[in-house]
Amino acid sequence: MASRKTTTPVRTKAPASAKKRVKKSAKPAPKAKKSRAQAASYRPTPSAQLPRYAGVPTFLRLPVVRDLGEVPAVDVLLTGVPFDGGTSYRPGARFAPRAIREASSLARGFSSALGIDIYEELSVADGGDLPTPPSDVHAALELVRDRAEAIARSGVIGGFVGGDQLVTLGALRGIHRAKLKPLGFIHIDSHPNTAPAAWGTDLHHGSVVRLAVEEGLVRPDCALHVGLRGPFSSSGDLAYSLSHGFEIVTVDEVKWDLHAAVSQIRQLVRHGPLYLSVDIAVVDPAYAPGTGIPLPGGISSWELQQLLRALVGAEIVGFDLVEICPPHDVGGMTALLGVSVLQEVLSAIADTRRSARPAPSTSESARRGGRVSA
Repeated sequence: MASRKTTTPVRTKAPASAKKRVKKSAKPAPKAKKSRAQAASYRPTPSAQLPRYAGVPTFLRLPVVRDLGEVPAVDVLLTGVPFDGGTSYRPGARFAPRAIREASSLARGFSSALGIDIYEELSVADGGDLPTPPSDVHAALELVRDRAEAIARSGVIGGFVGGDQLVTLGALRGIHRAKLKPLGFIHIDSHPNTAPAAWGTDLHHGSVVRLAVEEGLVRPDCALHVGLRGPFSSSGDLAYSLSHGFEIVTVDEVKWDLHAAVSQIRQLVRHGPLYLSVDIAVVDPAYAPGTGIPLPGGISSWELQQLLRALVGAEIVGFDLVEICPPHDVGGMTALLGVSVLQEVLSAIADTRRSARPAPSTSESARRGGRVSA
């Protein structure tokens, strides 16, 4: 056997001039991510320390990252996008991030439905609001895109709280630039958002899904509309989605057979990374009156929760919650439902992480030196 001394490569010193050249051309090292111990501090403020009606409101009572140039070492980063420049009817969704933070005083971390504590599995932070200009659609989309790209490149899941549905387009553009591939897409909404250009622009909240398909941001063969309902402007309103391979689960199908709708979501999530968009207009105005285009006959809050719980097992790489319109909300009902949507999505991600870990018995066996089958 050769000795260690003879197998160790001989390293020669570089000339002083070479050292200088290396030093001069070397780029500064990237900022190191925080340790998991530090990331564990990204939890909600306990109500025993600060009453729920006190303090500065944040998403789900989480700590705020105030430096928009930083992506902290967390699992999920929630970012507010106070922009509604793409709205076609009732404006006001720009106020949604603030209203959802206010409603978050009642947020709690344990999901009794899934039997999981979100913050035992995930570190989550409030990433603040993007400084979106109120009347420049292109600039707003670029801000969302750039932030979504930075978050995706860091390996963190970005959750975007809008704002109108244009938030979805900006987030998909950013994630696509980071991942360099189209994503599966679950769109929970009352409208397909595949409309053509209108009022002299192609950028409005009714054209987002069509643009996402045309730009190659989503996989039409792995895309699903859930909760669509009429009345529509014409018989061809669903033609674009159907001709491009989208699956459609209408509100009637959810109402008549919720189990089948849940099963369809569970089948789709097996096909790789996906982006989730929840437009609160999918819910009936009786439960969520604060939205830009309310349509009677939507799903209930409970049915939306069931649909979101079907995401357990999904590889969610980004998500958004859009179209909450606080000026038309009644008693904060819609903002409170928005908090529930964020909790359900985080619970599904947390349960997926938990399921991916080895069973405790297996880990214990390995530590004791027991035989673990391959």
